[in-house]
Parts: sequence; structure tokens; C-alpha cells
Amino acid sequence: MELFWSDNISGGTVVLDAEESAHCVRVLRHRAGDAISVIDGEGTLYACRLVVADARRAEAAVVDSQPRFGSHPYRLTMAVCPTKNIDRFEWFAEKATEVGVDVIAPVFGEHSERKVIKTERVRRIVLSAAKQSLKALIPAVPEPVSVLDFIASAPADALRLICYCDETLPREQRLSIKDALAGAPDDVCILIGPEGDFSPREVAAAFASGWKPVHLGPSRLRTETAALTAVTAVYLQKGL
Repeated sequence: MELFWSDNISGGTVVLDAEESAHCVRVLRHRAGDAISVIDGEGTLYACRLVVADARRAEAAVVDSQPRFGSHPYRLTMAVCPTKNIDRFEWFAEKATEVGVDVIAPVFGEHSERKVIKTERVRRIVLSAAKQSLKALIPAVPEPVSVLDFIASAPADALRLICYCDETLPREQRLSIKDALAGAPDDVCILIGPEGDFSPREVAAAFASGWKPVHLGPSRLRTETAALTAVTAVYLQKGL
């Protein structure tokens, strides 16, 4: 199945932007009358009939719609510090989208080596990954904020987990992520730190705000590996 994306759907008509139109008409050679499938990025798949096969502005008529296409039965926000090598963070964003995530929030920690990220590029990556993995929901990628600001603003009714590596914290005070997710609400928020881990001030702020420390097992994981492991843990616990 080929999926196209549009944020211009109204009155039974779908209009593709220039990039999607070129891919539909010029690359895939669709013509007027062809059946195409379009996602709105918010969870709905539209079965359409191409009406105007213009490589600059293709238009289609909606034939049917399917809400929650390719959806998962939970809401997951991943707040992750971008890695020094940005390719690793972009790899995570792609793979997390394929597995199932609602928000990929870049955050900068006090120990972060990277302080700049091109959010538009990440948004293009998750759009492509959503279409490739047959999902109608495109994860949101908000503009980055500091770890401290994210800790303070995260919704209090979500299960808020911080993957914290400090071995001075007794292991019995850190649940495994599997145990933390068992019986928990379906709204989950997970915070993953940078290569140098969280600062003591960030950890103290998280604990004071009610975040729960969890571990991902005995292995020492890179930031992007830890983040994808957390996404997969939620998927296996709540998505199957």
C-alpha cells in the first residue's frame, strides 16, 4: 500500500502539497481515476479517487475513511536528549515511529553536548517512517526545551518515568521499566538523558515532581538505544 499525506482535507476533497503531488503523479505515475490512500497525520486513513493529476497540486475525492489506522492503544511521549552525532537521534526517531509513539520531544540537558537540532528535518523523517510503517498518526516533534522545563510541564496524570543511570541510587529504588508499566495508565511519558546522563539538579527536580526512576536492565546503553528500548517496552507491554 502506498500512503500519501495531506493536511488539506475538507468537504470530501483532499489536496496534496507540491512534494506529495510530485511523488504521486511524476514518480508513481498515478493518473486521474486512480485509487490512492491518504493519511491526515492525526490517525485517519482516507481511501480516495484521484481527480486532478497535477504534479504541483494533485486533488482527490474521498471515498471512505478509516479512523485509528495503524494505531496503538496507548499514548507515549518520549523526551530524549539529542545525541552529539545527530544521525543517531534521527535513527531513533525513525524507528520509534515504526514501533509506535505519539510525541518525540527533543530536550537539552545540563550535560548535553548538542544544543541545536533541526526539528523540521526530524519531522520529515517521522512523516516518511509513518507512511512506510502504515500508520495514519504522525508523531509530533515539538521545538526543544530544557530538561528542567520539560520535567515541570509534563502532565501530572501521565505515568512519568526517568531512565536514570546513577549506580549510587539503590537498585530497589529503581523499578525495571517492565514492572513500572504493569497496571499503569495508558498515558506514558519517558525521559532519556544525554551521553553524560542527567545532572544532580535535574534528577532532584524529577523526583520532587513525582517522576519514577526506572532502569532498562544491566547493559550500558547509548542514548538512542535506551530510548528505542523504552519505546519497545511500552509497545510490548501495552500494544500487543
